[in-house]
Amino acid sequence: MSGTMRAFVIKEIGRTEVMEKPIPEPGPEEAVVRTTAALICTSDVHTVKGALPVPGDRTLGHESVGVIHSLGAAVTGFTEGQRVAVNAITPCYRCSYCQRGFTSQCGGPLGGYKYTGQIDGNMAEYFVVPAASANLAPIPDGVEDSTAVYACDMLSTGFMGVEHAFLQFGETVAVFAQGPVGLSATMGANLMGAGQIIAVESRPERQALAKRFGADVIVDFTQGDPVEQIMDLTAGEGVDAAIEAFGFPQTFEACVRVTKAGGPRVEHRVPRREPRTAAAAAGRVRARHERQGHPHRPVPRRQRADEPALPAHAVRPHRPHADDDAHLRVRRHPTGLRHDDDQGGQHHQAVDHVLTIVWCCRAGCPGGGGPAIIPPTRCRRPEAHPCAYH
Repeated sequence: MSGTMRAFVIKEIGRTEVMEKPIPEPGPEEAVVRTTAALICTSDVHTVKGALPVPGDRTLGHESVGVIHSLGAAVTGFTEGQRVAVNAITPCYRCSYCQRGFTSQCGGPLGGYKYTGQIDGNMAEYFVVPAASANLAPIPDGVEDSTAVYACDMLSTGFMGVEHAFLQFGETVAVFAQGPVGLSATMGANLMGAGQIIAVESRPERQALAKRFGADVIVDFTQGDPVEQIMDLTAGEGVDAAIEAFGFPQTFEACVRVTKAGGPRVEHRVPRREPRTAAAAAGRVRARHERQGHPHRPVPRRQRADEPALPAHAVRPHRPHADDDAHLRVRRHPTGLRHDDDQGGQHHQAVDHVLTIVWCCRAGCPGGGGPAIIPPTRCRRPEAHPCAYH
């Protein structure tokens, strides 16, 4: 193979460019795909702003589909000229992390997110697919490339978020924001059998799309406090699960306030604004997925100097670890929930605060029996009271 191709690259923080690069050659277990459709992710925007350290001239992008241009000698099950999609996460499926089900952490923390982070991304005329036999997905004949490309990241993120909300048939779910990921979550909630889907959105065109894709009720936050509106819609009980697809601390806090005690809240993005309080700082989210049913694992973290001291028996649900191809996993815990973000940058950005939500049922608790947001610490007494006030 010879010749050059055009690629959309980051030259330095804040500057991008289309440049000529050699058309890549596949290794024995790789494929080279000729791109036919690609999407820009908010993660790419964050990378350009410096959220993910990458060298200059690194190709951006991780949402592309195309036609197999060439195959490595060891790749089986696919043929040149075949239409394929490639997920944003491309694990090896051989390392100890992958073998234990933590494919997003392939080879080590955040290792499954290879495009742009470790190798050239796929916003180019041609791109390499590592471990191609496992990471190529045939596109059905009846599906256009411009449709299939949404499954590479946006659609799978929304769907997996709904799965990780552990919805039961007939339950009520609130989805905050109806952008591409939020709309995908609305679709997923409908497919999962939610009894009532409440979509929080102010833009009329997105409200119409949300109704088209399964939302039963639209809550417009410009017409009043969305928390109050949702509580009115649910007779003061709140929803069984809430999904945050906007990325601001305010919307995540609203998710907490509208969710019944013990219900999951799923956050799809790292908050965009710098937290200004200890409680808000504790709400910054680090993404990871977790294989369903896998036990929780403790993760120590040093206490920051500006964080309030916690009582020795404060409870922190252990951090989940990662698994499949979407971006979120939230786990139920006897005393609360823990949210982690998947791949350490952009909405994969590694950050140094993690949210813990715990509920207290003690009479007279200053928390009113509601949620208490606390910074994470080591769990010293898992049997102790699940509240930062005790």
